Amino acid sequence: MISLPKQTLSELSQRASLKFRNRTALEMYHDECTYDRVTYREFGEMTRRFASLLVSLGVKPADRVMIIAENRPEWVIAYFGIAQAGAVSVPALIDFSCEQIKTIISHAQPSTICGTEKTMPKIAEALGEGALPDMPAAIPVVCLDSIENMRKDASILVSIQGRVKRLFLCDRDHFPGAEEDSLATIVYTSGTLGDSKGVMLSNRNLLWTAQAAHKKMKIYPRDRCLSIIPLAHTYECTTGLISAILSGASIVYLDRTPSPSALMGAIQALKPTIMLAVPLFIEKIYYSRIAPRLFKSFLYRFPLTHSLAVLLAGRKLLSSFGGGLRFLGVGGAPLAEEVERFLWKAQFPYSPGYGLTEASPLVAGTAPYRFKFRSAGRPLAGVEVRLAHFDGDQQEARDENARACGEIQVRGPNVMLGYYHNERKTREAFTEDGWLKTGDLGCFDRKGYLYIRGRIKNMILSSSGENIYPEEIELLLGQSPLVEDALVCRGKNRELVAFIFPAAFVQSETANTGLSPENLAEKLEELRRSLNKRLASFSRIDRIEIMEKPFEKTPTGKIKRFLYV
Repeated sequence: MISLPKQTLSELSQRASLKFRNRTALEMYHDECTYDRVTYREFGEMTRRFASLLVSLGVKPADRVMIIAENRPEWVIAYFGIAQAGAVSVPALIDFSCEQIKTIISHAQPSTICGTEKTMPKIAEALGEGALPDMPAAIPVVCLDSIENMRKDASILVSIQGRVKRLFLCDRDHFPGAEEDSLATIVYTSGTLGDSKGVMLSNRNLLWTAQAAHKKMKIYPRDRCLSIIPLAHTYECTTGLISAILSGASIVYLDRTPSPSALMGAIQALKPTIMLAVPLFIEKIYYSRIAPRLFKSFLYRFPLTHSLAVLLAGRKLLSSFGGGLRFLGVGGAPLAEEVERFLWKAQFPYSPGYGLTEASPLVAGTAPYRFKFRSAGRPLAGVEVRLAHFDGDQQEARDENARACGEIQVRGPNVMLGYYHNERKTREAFTEDGWLKTGDLGCFDRKGYLYIRGRIKNMILSSSGENIYPEEIELLLGQSPLVEDALVCRGKNRELVAFIFPAAFVQSETANTGLSPENLAEKLEELRRSLNKRLASFSRIDRIEIMEKPFEKTPTGKIKRFLYV
């Protein structure tokens, strides 16, 4: 790992270019081959050139520069180029609606926007005449579709008020130096609660967290990292990008949406050693490819060979990942218990963790094989975590050594500077003594492992005064082959209702093979009864309702609960 005398993104990009020079830093993948390969030396050169472009466009230190682009080497070059110029990056998810993009532009007031051919129509609509009356008339929009131009003749296309120009870049020797505690990026969260805020993260926040993650992941220059989570998400940007560059590893991006079917072919060809994923990704693979064969296996059904069958299935799963995977980080939401139990028994190299954007984002985690089942690992060294207990909320966790449940509060060098231009929300996010209030419920066992119970705002108080954690019931529902997604909430008459979106085979059977609504209702009633046998009396489901359309989700696979509750 690179030793950084100064904890800044600009320092990292230039030192990495000198230390790892001809090693591959970034590349794209398409149909069993890679292209747009960028070495670390080229990465450093292109970063400086991009910073020069921004300066020539009038970008000054602390100005905001927005990135609306899919994962690709140019995204990374723009991100570090913005930092090199002393400016502040504002990455946005390409799945944001035009209205969300307008809101971010209006709030962040970027002096320049970086986009691609895919995102240009959305940017043009957001910047359309009269769309943003409080913004300057001419905001330069930089096209990030020309890595070869940047390599060969150092030129790039820029659109200003609809007029496209090709600008030739010079390679400046000097840029304004950023400070370790200066603002590096503003991340607008997708927000399951519907109130996206601009999280301000400093250079120190990002670099400290990336280095802490590196100690858990143990990345080396020989590693190949496959990136499938949007870079605009802090989980991928800090842990999957910055940690990899610290180590001189290579990162591969896909040229298409990483659906499970398209992704498995890429994984077989690329044979990555490190990946980060959301639970939905590994759950779909388990339920579609692993579970059906495993459950039919004689070895699995026979008690003496049950464990052997699981181990063999785990080896097949590892082989389907190319055979070289040694770290699969799973974050953003909890894994379904059945899936994690399989991974645990199969000795698959997965590693759960816990974090949030406001903590850059990692709070707790551990290396594969070194954590307790269903835990999120231990807090990072240097990060303090405490639980704020509430009156009447002293329910013990399942683990016999667990302590009382409470709100997880965090203090450390990973914690954000605050919310951009929102002092009220910033004050609300911290306790009087300076701890970040995560809004998540958790508990520790006696060995210091953290267990996540759910969101405080999602917790339901039963009529008898007990706490109901809907996320736990939703995970149990998700174990049923009938259910693709589930959401549990209070009904109009205070009954407990489970809304489900059926699994694909249920939908196809209903449409094509004559599974009647009555038969489906009967199956769901059986599911409700069997589920209630596993739940405490105060948290039993009163009825199940079927959703006609899939739930809207955030990029990490969490249902946007505020839309349905």
